Amino acid sequence: MTTFTVNGTRRTIAAAPDTPLLYVLRGELELNGAKFGCGLGQCGACTVLVDGEPVFSCVTPVMLLDGRAVRTIEGLGSADAPGPVQAAFIAEQAAQCGYCIAGMVMRAQALLERDGDPDDDAILAALEPSLCRCGTHVRIVRAVKRAARAMAGKTTAGKVEAVR
Repeated sequence: MTTFTVNGTRRTIAAAPDTPLLYVLRGELELNGAKFGCGLGQCGACTVLVDGEPVFSCVTPVMLLDGRAVRTIEGLGSADAPGPVQAAFIAEQAAQCGYCIAGMVMRAQALLERDGDPDDDAILAALEPSLCRCGTHVRIVRAVKRAARAMAGKTTAGKVEAVR
C-alpha cells in the first residue's frame, strides 16, 4: 500500500509498487488530464507535479510517492474556474490538438511557482522536455508570459490583452 496526497486529498493505493503513477491516476483515480504518449518519459504528455516538481508519471513508480504530494492539471482549476495558467493557455489558444497541453501547463505551473517573471530562455528550458507536434510553441510561450503577469496581479489571465 502506498499513501500520498493527490490534488489535496490523501489517497491510499493498493497497486503493485512498480505500477506507473500515470496508470493509477487514469485508472484507479479517474484523473484523465495526464496523457499516455510515449511511455518512456520522452514526450511530456504525462507530466504531473510531485512535491512541486514536474515528473513524467508514465515512468514514475507509485512506490516512490509514499508521503508525497501529487498535483495534476485537475488540481489547478476546472472548466468553470480555470487556474491562471489554464486561463492563459485558453486565452492564447495555445492548444491545437491539445494532447501535450496538460503536460505543458504543469511544467509552466512549476516554473511560475519558482520564478514569477521568467524570461524566454527560462520558459523554453522549462518546457523543453515536452513535445508539441502541432507547432503552437509561440502561443504556448505567450500563454506562460500571460500567466506570469496574471499571477503577479498585473492582469487577468483570461482577459484579451496585447502580449509583448
